[in-house]
Amino acid sequence: MISKNTIDQVFETARVEEVLGDFVQLKRSGSNLKGLSPFSEERTPSFMVSPVKQIWKDFSSGKGGNVVAFLMEHEHFTYPEAIKYLAKRYNIEIEETQQNEEQKQQADERESMYLVSEFASKYFQNTLLKTDPGKAIGLSYFTERGFTKDTIEKFGLGYCLDEWDAFTKEALGKGYKLEYLEKTGLTIVKGEKQFDRFKGRVMFPIHSMSGRVLGFGGRILTNDKKAAKYLNSPESEIYHKSKVLYGIYHAKQSIAKEDNCYLVEGYTDVIQFHQSGIHNVVSSSGTSLTSEQIRLINRLTKNITVLFDGDAAGMRASIRGIDLILEQGMNVKVCVFPDGEDPDSFARKNSTEELQDYLNENAKDFIEFKASLLYQDAKNDPVKRAGLIQDMVSSIAKIPNQIQQEVYIQECSRIMDISEDVLFSTLSQMLAKEGKAAPGKTSKPNSMEVVKDSPQVSPKVDELFELERKIISILMLYGTVEEEFEDMVLKENDKGDLVLEPELQKAKVFEKIFLDLQEDEIAFTNEKFRDIYTRIIGHLNEQGELNLEKFINQLDPLLSAEVTTLLMEEEQYVLHDWERMEIMVKTKDVTISRLVNETILSLRRFLISQKIDELSREIKEKKPEDPSATMEDIMDYLSLKKVLSNKLNRVM
Repeated sequence: MISKNTIDQVFETARVEEVLGDFVQLKRSGSNLKGLSPFSEERTPSFMVSPVKQIWKDFSSGKGGNVVAFLMEHEHFTYPEAIKYLAKRYNIEIEETQQNEEQKQQADERESMYLVSEFASKYFQNTLLKTDPGKAIGLSYFTERGFTKDTIEKFGLGYCLDEWDAFTKEALGKGYKLEYLEKTGLTIVKGEKQFDRFKGRVMFPIHSMSGRVLGFGGRILTNDKKAAKYLNSPESEIYHKSKVLYGIYHAKQSIAKEDNCYLVEGYTDVIQFHQSGIHNVVSSSGTSLTSEQIRLINRLTKNITVLFDGDAAGMRASIRGIDLILEQGMNVKVCVFPDGEDPDSFARKNSTEELQDYLNENAKDFIEFKASLLYQDAKNDPVKRAGLIQDMVSSIAKIPNQIQQEVYIQECSRIMDISEDVLFSTLSQMLAKEGKAAPGKTSKPNSMEVVKDSPQVSPKVDELFELERKIISILMLYGTVEEEFEDMVLKENDKGDLVLEPELQKAKVFEKIFLDLQEDEIAFTNEKFRDIYTRIIGHLNEQGELNLEKFINQLDPLLSAEVTTLLMEEEQYVLHDWERMEIMVKTKDVTISRLVNETILSLRRFLISQKIDELSREIKEKKPEDPSATMEDIMDYLSLKKVLSNKLNRVM
């Protein structure tokens, strides 16, 4: 694990405006910076960065947080990967927490294997671009495939000399240990002899989601029938082919932005699509699709479009992977290229616009695809047709969402011309065997029956949620500000009526809020707000101040995003530049004491209303013999509510 000292140093050193400036073009807007959202398509800037608070907020998508949260959202790093990225950017040495010898050895071994793989990747690319054999053989092959120099460099394509140990000798000469050359599979060791695994092959480095080289794919260029056309690195401590997707590092941002992932079979399919301008594409690297690979995509999008060439036999073998995708609760479409074409060749022959149009027009829902693929063989054979329908319902049974199951059953009924009742019954039997619930079969209204429109109900505002949220916002923005508060004390006047009389007192905002909530024994109902409130009050009571930057950095990503949203809400006024349009926006800091008092009074009024409702239900449901005591309590609460409403200038 990365030490707390390193994490603290990273947060103290990293500047949100510098890091985000690498990914978003930012322009000065008052004390903040603004730019176009990197998470959605937009023409008007809604992305705001606050150098003072060291946070960012994207008002178009609702995302926000600190510098680490941005890297986790935009680059899809894990928390440790984001910290390591920042440490590398700011030349901070990473300290690890105390580990036993076995853990240290394992960590050192993994890092050594990464370093060897990185060296190999650079060596193979250098061989391709700067040696005569590399240019004549490897570069010629890639050029014939239509790859440009920029594309070759982007994907780190390379060449391993057709010599027994040229790479191994170079690596050993640079001080890399034979042990790690063997463990990564780059070198094959037999007794005293060592051989280059990828001798005479063009090289495709395989990257992790964070961009580290995990292994390689190598393609032979000779017609040696005894040698495999493609050869992958063997399984190792850092490379597990079932958990890796080729191209994921280069595709992740585009997948998240487009909310769709194209899935192809080969390395060159991915590269050719990228060169054509379609970047949200990955490959399973010649292996059968696995659940781990699907989960990688699921981190970025719920939508997958599987691309097949025109080989029907190959498609039948591959559609098994579709069931795996459905099991993960993802949406699947399938697009088939014309006979004799694959994604690589089709992309080469067509412009970007033609390629995109073809994908949009020919991507079919998996039910429609499966039916069209298998129906021709089965339409005149009742037994085969029944088997096909059973197969399609079996796929639908993999879907975890019952609403989706019902929609697909209806679609299957339409395509296969079979009643929904039979399909629902078959689905129920399949799910019952697995101990799962089947979707309910909804009855259709009679054709003569008048179906009344459901009244449109406006979403109800959760007043308590908004009030608790406002208190958190006030504490963070103005917690340490000292104000003169007009405290309203409840007293009886000469007539015996309850009235609120003002008393002035000086206090810090956080003290005022804390004491008022304590006095009324009010606890936050929202778990997130309760956690944030406790932390803020703790900081302010112990230290007398709240360093927002440090405070946010100590929160987990979920709480950090919530806090950032609260802090940046007022920055939206800056984005819209209201004053330039002669619209005066009144900011909170103009009347802090009034804001605090009104919020607390509104919270009290809401809780009194809840109490009145509770007592009213008690009388209605329990029907006590003598309800007079409860009615007296209700009248007292109503009287108090009226006083508070008058103070808040509300009409009851």
